[in-house]
Amino acid sequence: MLSKNIKPDDAGPSGNVIRRVLVVDDSRAQRRLLVATLTKLGFDVIEAESGEAALAIARSTEIELVISDWMMPGMDGLTLCQKFRALPRETYGYFILLTSKNEKGAVAQGLDIGADDFLTKPINSEELRARIAAGERILRMERELNEKNRLVVATLEEISLLYDALNRDLIEARKMQQSLVRDRLRTFGTAEVALLLKPSGHVGGDLVGAFELPDNRIGIFAIDVSGHGIASALLSARIAGYLSDAAPAQNVALIQQPEGGFRVRPTAEVADMLNKIMLSDMKSDLYFTMTLAYVCLSTGETEITQCGHPNPVVLHADESVSFHGNGGLPIGLVTDASYESFSLVLEPQDRLILYSDGFTECPDRSGQELEETGFAAIVAKSAALPAQEMIEAMVWDLDSFAGGDGLMDDLSCAVVTYREPDART
Repeated sequence: MLSKNIKPDDAGPSGNVIRRVLVVDDSRAQRRLLVATLTKLGFDVIEAESGEAALAIARSTEIELVISDWMMPGMDGLTLCQKFRALPRETYGYFILLTSKNEKGAVAQGLDIGADDFLTKPINSEELRARIAAGERILRMERELNEKNRLVVATLEEISLLYDALNRDLIEARKMQQSLVRDRLRTFGTAEVALLLKPSGHVGGDLVGAFELPDNRIGIFAIDVSGHGIASALLSARIAGYLSDAAPAQNVALIQQPEGGFRVRPTAEVADMLNKIMLSDMKSDLYFTMTLAYVCLSTGETEITQCGHPNPVVLHADESVSFHGNGGLPIGLVTDASYESFSLVLEPQDRLILYSDGFTECPDRSGQELEETGFAAIVAKSAALPAQEMIEAMVWDLDSFAGGDGLMDDLSCAVVTYREPDART
């Protein structure tokens, strides 16, 4: 066995991927001839006189090309090729069988075992050079593919780390958005307000809330920001700051009086103010729909402005359902948009329901949307339940309508239950 000077990082001729060639032949003369030819071509050459010796070399040395005689005593070239293929390797090794056989059956057998090419004895140096060049092309493509795969794997691992970090941030963002609806059930004298906020993803653009007003009234709002995700959630959070009783001076539904205290700004004016804020201050490509309602706790008189949001529902004490509204324009789309209010009166035990289009536009498996008729049926079905349980039942029934595959849009809902004026809690 003969070995030339071999360095692990040596490159083959002209930087080729084949650097090291293992020549296997029981004929010393044939080996010498091949070694001389390959050395002139600039390769590092190792020679072995048997298949067993060649396999031992291949186990300990990185070999890019094996040129082996087919017919040898002991382990023949075919068996060597099979065992060479079974070795654990980081890269592919090219295998050329030397044979005096030219039967098609023999060639097919060699290909089945794992040989890449064949050379017929006696060997022509030009043909040998051409066969090695073909192997070079295959190995180069294999190395390039491996490198691209490595880059893909590394990139996917980096993306996975980024996704994990983003996922953690989104989970925290969801907690913060849910905290905007601190109390899912609030009691205001003769009225009880139950709230639902259920984004389809980590965060969404829906928001509902309630706040106290002077003159024994309460405000209830439902908004739906266009789009989904973080941008929509951030905008909905900012809008919530304009409709909060935590900071009355910042609530656009309230007008601070010079002598102290606040008076109530009409719902249509509130919509107009929010439209101006969206178009002049925020300068966002997003917009939102909204329903804003004021309910008088002593009389049930209700003032509502609808801004592109679904029509409010009244669930009457007799469990009948009626829709109210005039549509209106969304907020943040049209500079000179005008908004109008309408009125209705809640009777004792009536419920006012403000909801997002995630209910009415929910499709079943055939693509048919629930629409107002289906929503009315869902509302009426749960009419006898307490407000919070009613909301849970509505979501359950909506999911059943959708086929149980999960809901694709954000859901939000505010249910105002109006009691007898003397039934305060």
